[in-house]
Amino acid sequence: MSLASVRAFFAEKAPDIDVIESTQSSATVVLAAEAYGVEPARIAKKLSLRIGDRVVLIVAAGTSRMDNKKVKARFGGKPKMLGLDEVADITGHEVGGVCPFGLKTPLPIYCDLSLRAFDVVVPAAGSTHSAVKITPDRMAELTSAEWVDVCQHPSESGLPPADHSSSS
Repeated sequence: MSLASVRAFFAEKAPDIDVIESTQSSATVVLAAEAYGVEPARIAKKLSLRIGDRVVLIVAAGTSRMDNKKVKARFGGKPKMLGLDEVADITGHEVGGVCPFGLKTPLPIYCDLSLRAFDVVVPAAGSTHSAVKITPDRMAELTSAEWVDVCQHPSESGLPPADHSSSS
């Protein structure tokens, strides 16, 4: 059902974008990067959050980390990650396949500025074996997302940047 709803979303709103399927699981940032041949930072991960009585979906670069202070300042409340059952029930997508496309329940979508570092990002497409390649601006446009700055990026966290070089 979930992959089908994403396919229907793209058929209606962006027929030029193809859903890519992989035999490899892409349920985590690392697995998705391996499955689709990109660096982990290009994976557009989703944060499904409850803030007060609202549920929001934030899309961010795969190596960025949510900054609780920034989220609280932007949304006016303490963020709490949704539980596994809640995620599937609200979005219609299984954990590992959550994306801002073809949602079961309309949700406010936010794209973190960390995505703007890339010309193309790779968000999941409704299942743990599917994704799309899309520009961050096009993803935001198609989902009516608002741009926000709610994540720490490796350079802000005091940690060295992740090594994205390939050893192959």
